[in-house]
Amino acid sequence: MNKDTIKGTVDDLAGRAKRQVGEWTGNTGTQVEGAGQQVKGKVEKAWGNVKDAARGASNDANRERDTDAREHERLEAERKHHEAAGS
Repeated sequence: MNKDTIKGTVDDLAGRAKRQVGEWTGNTGTQVEGAGQQVKGKVEKAWGNVKDAARGASNDANRERDTDAREHERLEAERKHHEAAGS
């Protein structure tokens, strides 16, 4: 979870509360303002989720690259060992 996701959650919840208060009091301006804040919060949360997913994919790719490099080193060491034993 990153700051965009957290900020989005806060804006979404605050917007819901504001919209609800507007409904209870019959104040359409407050309802509209709250709905707008909710939308803003949902967009922020979505952006935060995209950033988290991209970060996760990058971490996965780095982990795979490191695993491939270690496997290559292991195979190269094994090949050299067999060459030395066969000499």
